[in-house]
Amino acid sequence: MKQLVITILGQDRPGLVESISSVILENHGNWLSSNLSHLLGHFAGIIQIEVSEEHFQALQNALNALPKLDVRIETGNTEIEPATREQLNFVITGNDRPGIVQELASVIRHKGANITHLNSRQQSAPNWGVPIFSAVATVTLPNGLNKEEVINALESITSDLIVDVEKV
Repeated sequence: MKQLVITILGQDRPGLVESISSVILENHGNWLSSNLSHLLGHFAGIIQIEVSEEHFQALQNALNALPKLDVRIETGNTEIEPATREQLNFVITGNDRPGIVQELASVIRHKGANITHLNSRQQSAPNWGVPIFSAVATVTLPNGLNKEEVINALESITSDLIVDVEKV
């Protein structure tokens, strides 16, 4: 079986996920995991599927034939990360400003950790006078790195940043 990562971008419309999932099913693919979003009227999706080698080309052709969508298909890396690496969910909240994601990502990289999932948004906070940034980042720590080092480094970016941690 081939493991595939599919990215899809296009104008959002009712029934789009049904169309995509039908094409995958009709071409003998198995939908394993996904992250789908509606952003400013657009659909943005990342889907992990598996399909046998014999059905791969037909599936690829059918996905590329979906109207008004940009589709990219990559063969996945099936090597499993060592189980000894600790994964944490960092829940981050602070005043929003340009560059905040870059600052967070830079601190995490400099600690040798890796962001494997990031879900962020800006929301209104009328009582605070500025928009609020909030994110949940799943981070894989390298062996030997204490989570407190990462938390302290993130919180040192600015005094208004709050970092909570949940074990994955």
